[in-house]
Amino acid sequence: MFAADRASQLLGIEPLELGEGTAVLRMTVTASMVNGHGIAHGGYVFLFADTAFACACNSHGAVTVASGAEISFVAPAHEGDVLVATAREVTRFGRSGIYDVRVARGDAVIAEFRGRSRSIRSTEPEEPQ
Repeated sequence: MFAADRASQLLGIEPLELGEGTAVLRMTVTASMVNGHGIAHGGYVFLFADTAFACACNSHGAVTVASGAEISFVAPAHEGDVLVATAREVTRFGRSGIYDVRVARGDAVIAEFRGRSRSIRSTEPEEPQ
């Protein structure tokens, strides 16, 4: 899934670790990601966390999308900051799941994200009828 994610790749997001129900990604805040206050635009921080969430929830094989998400911004990030998003599966039930993502700069937490997922179909080929 990440290999086909042009938006994330164009922003320089790099996978560091991908596992079942987990993902660790890295992104450097660039000049084009900074808002009028001189801090990373919240939309880019959300997109970064959402990408980690997508990698974690799609790790089980079924095509999985977000059914909702929320983020709490804890501290600002600035141009040149290297951010790491760490996603972990909290629970899966039926076709749904809940995932938490922490975005950090070193030991400093930048944001906490919670995503809700929904599997929409398997990646297995369908049986002919």
